[in-house]
Amino acid sequence: MPQTGALKHRSMQANLFTNQSDPHDFETHELGDGWIREYPCFLSEAQASSLLADLLESIPWQQDQIRIAGRLIPVPRLQCWMGDADYSYSGLRLKALAWQLPVLALKQQIETVTGRQFNSVLLNYYRNGQDSVAWHADDEPELGPEPVIASLSLGAERPFRLRPKATERPERQRLLLRHGSLLLMGEGIQNNWLHELPKVKGLEKPRLNLTFRQLLK
Repeated sequence: MPQTGALKHRSMQANLFTNQSDPHDFETHELGDGWIREYPCFLSEAQASSLLADLLESIPWQQDQIRIAGRLIPVPRLQCWMGDADYSYSGLRLKALAWQLPVLALKQQIETVTGRQFNSVLLNYYRNGQDSVAWHADDEPELGPEPVIASLSLGAERPFRLRPKATERPERQRLLLRHGSLLLMGEGIQNNWLHELPKVKGLEKPRLNLTFRQLLK
């Protein structure tokens, strides 16, 4: 399996992106103080498109607000928290909804392929290219000292960018998030790197992102 030292997007073998591809196929990106495992065809085109349509319709999406400099600002995307416990980030408390069957089945499939266990998921709905998420790390105390997060993408392809938390390190990395692909962000990523999903001018198509996490009991 190929190893790389950067997340810059590049062409891969065409047969990795056919419906006959093995969802277990992955590429590991080593960043020195963290690693990301990319499953480019975790879901087939048909599976991903069916799940996208199902979740857009069935999930009770809401637009939360966070307080910045004393002002309540709408989060620039819709979201839903699902799992075994509530979750907090940026001063926002998310109440856990019960698992929906398609999401639970997806969680179990991800656990089987990656060998990791998860008990919650944050679902994000980016309605178009103006919805985004700013630089951050998923390093809340509830996630433990070395969070491992599985991130599934559905819908429009969007760039995913990373930069080191250490300000003296200027390097940045970029990966294109494809329809039906899965990223397993391993040990070291949340502690040492920030990531973002920037705005994309002129993009009208939606994207869903499901980030599976393991909250401490």
